[in-house]
Amino acid sequence: MTFSGDTITAEITDIESGLRELIHRGYQFVHPCDANGEVMAVVGVRVHDNVVDVVRLNAEDDVIATRMPGTEEDILEPEVWLWRFAGDAATVLTALLALPDERIPGSLVLPETASKGCWVPGRGGTSRWLAAS
Repeated sequence: MTFSGDTITAEITDIESGLRELIHRGYQFVHPCDANGEVMAVVGVRVHDNVVDVVRLNAEDDVIATRMPGTEEDILEPEVWLWRFAGDAATVLTALLALPDERIPGSLVLPETASKGCWVPGRGGTSRWLAAS
């Protein structure tokens, strides 16, 4: 890992080390299931400042990470996003971990109030509240 101001740049070479680093940074994980109870994806969520960061691992080569305003109602299908990156796990996790903690300067103007958390879809049509850290 290399440090650059407030940003840490980590070259992720395997999913396990990337997930460990996300957990270390405060990501919480949920596992959305289909009607039969089969896990559809592994989803990591971190609510901070006035943004929500989400990474969705559908498969090792099908990962998408998104930073969105804390006001988004559906974090798995946001209408507005500030940053998005898709690809294989190592590439996406490396890009996500390189993001600065605060919102991206020059991006969409957001209210300066901090997000308190967000609702994440759960099993059987339920939702779970993830509080901001």
